[in-house]
Formats: sequence, structure tokens, C-alpha cells
Amino acid sequence: MALHFSKEEFSKRKSNVLTSMKEQNLDALLMFRQESMYWLTGYDTFGYVFFQTLVLDKNGNTILLTRAPDLRQAQNTSNIKDIRIWVDKDGSNPTDDLKIILDELSLKGKKIGIEYEAYGMTGRNALRLNESLKDYCELKDQSELITKLRVIKSREEIVYVKKAAELADKALNEAWKHTKAGASEAKILAEMQKAVLEGGGDYPANEYIIGSGLNALLCRYQSEKRNLSHQDQLSIEWAGTYKHYHSAMFRTIPIGKADAKHIKMHGACVEALKNCEKKLKPGNKVGEVFDIHAKTFDNLGYNKARMNACGYSLGSTFSPNWMDWPMLYTGNPYIIQPGNVFFMHMILMDSDNQLAMNLGETYLVTDEGNERLGKQKLDLVVL
Repeated sequence: MALHFSKEEFSKRKSNVLTSMKEQNLDALLMFRQESMYWLTGYDTFGYVFFQTLVLDKNGNTILLTRAPDLRQAQNTSNIKDIRIWVDKDGSNPTDDLKIILDELSLKGKKIGIEYEAYGMTGRNALRLNESLKDYCELKDQSELITKLRVIKSREEIVYVKKAAELADKALNEAWKHTKAGASEAKILAEMQKAVLEGGGDYPANEYIIGSGLNALLCRYQSEKRNLSHQDQLSIEWAGTYKHYHSAMFRTIPIGKADAKHIKMHGACVEALKNCEKKLKPGNKVGEVFDIHAKTFDNLGYNKARMNACGYSLGSTFSPNWMDWPMLYTGNPYIIQPGNVFFMHMILMDSDNQLAMNLGETYLVTDEGNERLGKQKLDLVVL
């Protein structure tokens, strides 16, 4: 088995989940988030796009219900011993198979937590599940039970996060190397992803964001690829990824010559990032990090150009995105703790002047404050 963590690590995680279940008076938890299954057992797949669930009861029994293509996937990547298969056929309803498992575990009439906030838990799957179990047991939304445990990284996880950060730095080196007037965005992307994969990393949980010209003002990947003009701007957001752990970065690179407004915007991004660094420490609320970000930009005249969030937690996540809970926005009451990993992005999109400026880095929260995991310079690089 290709388990990425020690037996002791998995045992501790399971014990913590069972403790949380007891606090919530749960007799069982049905996991639909792939992140939860991976964290708890090592199970590594993209089969969550179909109906599958990992059942954990209060006695510690774990049973996976999935499709035939994921039988060996689970056997080879996880510590799950009991794997059940629901059969693909016209009109099949895997919740019927799930009910058989719940009967075996004597869960009729008991309280069961459900991870409804999961990409595999489609609206149709949720409707089927609720209909199947409505008179069978008491259902409770427990979408964040494991998520709140995953948010604090262990020593073994931090090793992977730091490896991901090293790969992100290598990808930026390739971006700087291949970015120039006339260069293709496709070539830049290819070289950045190549650096991660050749370094032993993984595909990220969402596409890298890349855009030049007017598309430099976009915060999402889109499929157009263009060649850079003699004077241009290129925005790139990417992540080094290792064992599904992410360390993200964000940069805007002027091509040929930096507009004077670019330089001013970059200075604002650096100032905002430094102010956020000072606030990102144990005991503070994540909402306070956003507030200092907003205050910095607003005081510098960039209220209309900034975003309404300035980052989020990072960890081991699966497609379609690498964003994890919690997000950095105003009023968020989550208390920052050692072992948290946050990506903080300073984003300015000036639509009036059609200029972009972005600066983003990943941080590990420590007992004393935080550590910036990327080691590249924050200077404005003009190519």
C-alpha cells in the first residue's frame, strides 16, 4: 500500500474524529468529501465524481461503498479493509446498498452525520439519500466535522506542504525564464507545470490561472492562450502540489515596460501583504487579516480595485479547487492557530485603466507568528 503517513498518524486522526463525533452525539458519519477520506485513510482517487461514501461508526468501524473501478484504488492507496461495491446498471440506486451497510452496523433509528458540502454529493444524490433514509434514522449536516480537524496541519503534513512550496518556487523560476515579448502563454504554463511534475509533485486541484493583456484582470482560468505583446502584463496564479498538499503563489509581471500605475499598485500590494503578515498570528481572527488588507488598500485609493476576500486555508484538496476552509473575509470568527496554512493574495484589478497587479504567498502559522513558505523575492519583476 502506498500510504503517505505513518500508522500512528492515521490512528491519531481517527481518534480525533471519533472524539468529535461523540461531542456531536453522532452514532456514525457518512463521508462524501474526498479530502476527508484521503486524510482519514489515505484513499486517493477522483472516483468521488460518482456516488461513494466512507462510513465510520462510533465503534471505529470503517466501510467504503464505491464503484468497481475504485476497488483496487482503495486497496492500493488506503488502510480501508472493508470495501463494498455498488453495481452500475439502469435505474441503480446506491443508497439502497448503503442502507444494507447501515443495517449491519445497527444504525437504524440512530443519529448519523452527513457531509453534504462535498463535490460528489450532487443535488440528485442528496435527494436520493434523504429520501432513502428519511424514516430510517436521524440525519445531521456535519460537513465541517473533519474539515475543522484537517485545518491544523501535523508535523508529517507540514513536510509535504513545505515540499509543495519548493515546487511552487521552481515553477516561478520557469515563469520568469520563459516570459518575454512574443512568448506563448501555453509555453509558460507547460514549463511551470513541468517543473512541479519533474520535482515529484502532482497536478493541482484546479487549473493554474494565466492571462495577459485584458485577461490579466481575470481571477479564473479561461482557455484562451495568446502570445505576449511588446508591452504587456501577465498575471499568473499557481500552486506547487505534493501528495495533494498545495502551496500557492500569485504574481503579475509587466512585459517590456511597467506602467507607472503598475509600480504604484505593486507597492500597495507589498504594503498590504506585509500588514496581513503582522496580523496572521495565533489568537487573532481570520476576519481581522482581511480587515487590515481592506484598510490598507482603501487608504491608498484602491477600494474599487480590491476583492472582498484576501485568501484561504490550503491543504490536501481535490478537484475542482485547491481552496480550503476557512476563507479570509470580514467578520470570519475563526481563531488562527499554530499549524494553520493560509494563502494570502493581494489582488488589484483596475478596470478603468485596464491594469492588474497581484501578489500572493503561502504562510505557515507558527507559535510565534508565521513563516512565508515561498522563498522568492517580492520585487516587481519586469521582463
